[in-house]
Amino acid sequence: MRHLGIACVAVVLAGAALPVAAAPPCSIHPPKGASDAELQNLAKISKSQAEQAAQSRLKHLGKISTESAELEAEHGCLIWSFDMKVEGQSGVREINVDAGNGRILNVHRESAAAEAAEAKSESATVAPVNPPKQ
Repeated sequence: MRHLGIACVAVVLAGAALPVAAAPPCSIHPPKGASDAELQNLAKISKSQAEQAAQSRLKHLGKISTESAELEAEHGCLIWSFDMKVEGQSGVREINVDAGNGRILNVHRESAAAEAAEAKSESATVAPVNPPKQ
């Protein structure tokens, strides 16, 4: 029985050394302070390709519409960020798509109040990037 207890402690300690479900790594790490033009030049996938990936991720929820889209450097990663509305649901789903390979990095739901607060905060800083259509 003592050996079983030691084995359990060893398994728990080994598990504690593993990283906690970290966000998947991104493929493009833009330099801090990069201009909008520099970010656009670094992006490997277009806005429409990223939007298709984002919509595919939510298609099981029903009718989806894109409320906003922007190319941005967030947490050291170059991403396409989309706010998408699901018909019949309040708030939006924010989806971050890797601007290098189109992989979905993050999806989370924002309440209408959180969305309004974020929009107010963003309007006070920088307007979204709208690159030319490809």
